[in-house]
Amino acid sequence: MKEQLSKIRDEAKNELKKALDSRILEELRVKYLGKKGVVKEVLGKLGEMSEDTRKEIGRFANEIKDEIGKLFEEASLSIEKSLKEAKLRSGVADISIPQSVPPMGFSHPLTLVTEKMVNIFKSMGYAVEDGPELEEEYYNFDALNIPPYHPARDDHDSFYMGKGKLLRTHTSPVQIRTMKNKKPPLAIIVPGRCYRRDASDATHSPTFYQMEGLVVDKGLSFADLKGTLLLWAKMMFGEKTNIRLRPDFFPFTEPSAELAVTCPVCHGPGCGVCKHTGWVELMGCGMVNPVVLENCGIDSEVYSGFAFGMGIERVAMVVYGIKDIRFFYENDLRLLEQFVK
Repeated sequence: MKEQLSKIRDEAKNELKKALDSRILEELRVKYLGKKGVVKEVLGKLGEMSEDTRKEIGRFANEIKDEIGKLFEEASLSIEKSLKEAKLRSGVADISIPQSVPPMGFSHPLTLVTEKMVNIFKSMGYAVEDGPELEEEYYNFDALNIPPYHPARDDHDSFYMGKGKLLRTHTSPVQIRTMKNKKPPLAIIVPGRCYRRDASDATHSPTFYQMEGLVVDKGLSFADLKGTLLLWAKMMFGEKTNIRLRPDFFPFTEPSAELAVTCPVCHGPGCGVCKHTGWVELMGCGMVNPVVLENCGIDSEVYSGFAFGMGIERVAMVVYGIKDIRFFYENDLRLLEQFVK
């Protein structure tokens, strides 16, 4: 195996000599040092060796890995130097010409919260999925075990755009599309815009953003769901954050629960944000109903899953202490300029 690792190092050295731009360099980095790279592939065989041999080969492999890493650093610096020299040879702009500086834009609070949540779930191994906003009833309701007589399917609650078509009322249809097109195990999040016929007030809007999460695998339990959401809450609001789960009902999960987190503002004693309860309700969650799994062609006797969904505006209101959801859509610079990156 030492010979194999040394050969990999020599091959990397030869290929890096031919790397002329950063795109090729990145491709080579993935090839040699990526999660599925050749070095990782060799390291994956260490478990088959005796303990003494494993320690010896492990040390040697780490030395080779570090050496290859340094080769990539040197190649990167060389490419950067070549680009600077080429730029100097081509000349520079006339610095005597006045240059107008455009005004700095502001990051929207919903964008900041979405990016943070996406990064948290990505760090847990989740993939990001997307789907159409103009959705079919089947994906939005039928496959999610929402019956025809459910109030959410009435005209006064949903925006219908013709027979069998509507603006999606949640991001859950993407779960169905993913489960139908990909085989488990699955771990996805779905951030996106949704629409409902809600009257606009301090806590409701006819258009809003949600983030949905879905995990499907063998042997999942409610404990996995609880552990995932507790970790998310601590990464989102701080290490001292705790969660509370109360029974609830959703057609697409069974059992279902409502999740609340300890108030990020007062941390328990009570304040205006948590209505003096010490808790802030954030999302619905639960184990995926076996009917939903079967609707997607997944054997519910073999696989189980859990799902959760939260309003991004609701999370942002808690994080930033914003009391009216309408502030997010008024584009008032006095609000937006507080969120400069």
